[in-house]
Amino acid sequence: MGSGRTTFVVLVGLSACAATAVVAREMVIAPNGGVAISDSPKEVMDQAWQIVFRDYLDTTGKYNPEKWRQLRRNLLTKSYGSPKEAYEAIRGMLATLSDPYTRFLDPREFKEMQIDTSGELSGVGIQLSVDKDTKELVVIAPIEGSPASRAGVQPKDVIVSIDGKSTKGMSTEDAVKLIRGRAGTSVKLELRRKGQNIDVPLTRELIELHAVTHQVNTTPEGTKIGYVRLRQFNANAAKDMRAAIRDLESQGVQGYVLDLRSNPGGLLMASVEIARQWLNEGVIVSTKTREGIQDVRRATGRALTSRPLVVLVNEGSASASEILSGALQENNRAVLVGQKTFGKGLVQSVRGLSDGSGMTVTIAKYLTPLNHDIHHRGIVPDVPVKMTDAEAERLKLEDLGTRKDSQYRVAESTLLKKLRSTASAQPAYQPGTANLPAALGGAPRP
Repeated sequence: MGSGRTTFVVLVGLSACAATAVVAREMVIAPNGGVAISDSPKEVMDQAWQIVFRDYLDTTGKYNPEKWRQLRRNLLTKSYGSPKEAYEAIRGMLATLSDPYTRFLDPREFKEMQIDTSGELSGVGIQLSVDKDTKELVVIAPIEGSPASRAGVQPKDVIVSIDGKSTKGMSTEDAVKLIRGRAGTSVKLELRRKGQNIDVPLTRELIELHAVTHQVNTTPEGTKIGYVRLRQFNANAAKDMRAAIRDLESQGVQGYVLDLRSNPGGLLMASVEIARQWLNEGVIVSTKTREGIQDVRRATGRALTSRPLVVLVNEGSASASEILSGALQENNRAVLVGQKTFGKGLVQSVRGLSDGSGMTVTIAKYLTPLNHDIHHRGIVPDVPVKMTDAEAERLKLEDLGTRKDSQYRVAESTLLKKLRSTASAQPAYQPGTANLPAALGGAPRP
């Protein structure tokens, strides 16, 4: 209907609150040649319809082009007294696809998608999702240092109510609207954990979102290990990762443990850029649209380190985390330790609509370097190790990546074995030859 341009960002995040992008509104050319924001409910509805018609990848078997055309005719013949009525019609239209990742966001919801390039939000610091089996609202993970983490909110906690309002049937977007708010205000969550309900009062605050933390862990034998924890794939993640690797290299670490546990995903390009920092050659990921076109992303020969690497994953590692861990595993760059990952192999784009609302739409699926489709299947670690419920309750965020963390201990021992294996495979020094790497105690540092 209106002409214009929509800007969009590709996401492979688990949910709206797991990864977000800043998206410009679609600008519609006014009759006088100027630029205006269209607020016609039917125009917004038709924009959403057109996005699905042009780009949607059907993974549920519920999309039929002819039925979709008929649905448009039916919707556009009706009258809508307010934008709210039109928004409900759009949500109903998208619901026929049975795709939880293709969804409409009204202007307020669209604005609430704040885990973006600014790296901060005002709230309590919880990453949420709807459990694909129970349909309950669950905590993926609290953000480190947030009011939620300080209050002891844990991954897999079920959110029963928010300020007394039941979450039954509630979407993540609706929950975000209730939980976020101005810094200094309060919200009370009722959580269910192991069959017991507990009330958790929280005070909202401005939360800075740092994507990467890192430290040097020294083993009793004196081996220096670089521990890097990546919490999310936001627009700053690749820059933060680059700085962490360079700092750890300068401190003389001999190998790395990369922690992707409970990382729900984020921007597709962030996962590709970070993979290139660890991987010198090989395919990272390919994306496949409904036309069957594959966009293959590869390493560019610019890895920042070639030292041995172990990656920690669990059932909360999703989307972009699975792209990165799958690329490192299938290119034999890293050993995966932990639990089977979440299993989300779909790619969404975030589109801005002309009245300030927006939508996310599934546009592709991604395949690992060996062309595995991990949607609903997940990635199986090379060394399975489960954290017990008792340990998960005991373990504090500051204990992750330390000797108190049983999964980290297995990752560390796996890395040490890899380091010993690498050392034993190096050639012995032969006097009178130019075998300098052996003479100097190993291969030169990259």
